[in-house]
Amino acid sequence: MTEVLWHGRGGQGAFSAAKVLGAAYSLTGKHALAFPSFGPERRGAPILAFTKLDSKLVGDRSQIKKADYVIFLDDTLFTASAFREIKEGGKILINTKKTAEELLHQPVETDEIISSSSVITFDGTSLAMEILKMPVTNTVMLSVLARNSSIVSEDELTEAVRGYLPKKIVEKNVLLIKRVFGRSE
Repeated sequence: MTEVLWHGRGGQGAFSAAKVLGAAYSLTGKHALAFPSFGPERRGAPILAFTKLDSKLVGDRSQIKKADYVIFLDDTLFTASAFREIKEGGKILINTKKTAEELLHQPVETDEIISSSSVITFDGTSLAMEILKMPVTNTVMLSVLARNSSIVSEDELTEAVRGYLPKKIVEKNVLLIKRVFGRSE
């Protein structure tokens, strides 16, 4: 099973990203489960979302403690303790303007091995502001995950966005996907 843990703030679309990833994965004939964990339900409050992906039915709705991928839609939520959340060989993806090395100069409160090779950074906010005119980075970071893994392809992700997101925002989100994959239009 491949497990993805999403860190975001209310209104950033972490749960939507978890669901779109599951929908894209399901297009391959496999199974997915996406679910949120909310604290105070208000815009800006930290939230977690989870995506579990497998070739067989996924029924376990327990929170993910160790994920293959941990994704931060907001770099203010990232701390070095995130390294406790990844499996061996896992990756942390962070929406930030900083490099992995800059982020890792924070005080470390973990015994885990911390390596910048486990971290992928991407300035999703600037791209979202350019195309969406809002700092909503869920599709950007979902695309970064797809580009840096073999979980889903660009085409599967695009098809899921077309089938899941409201029609009024589909084309802008498809453009985000293309841009993350290095194609301009």
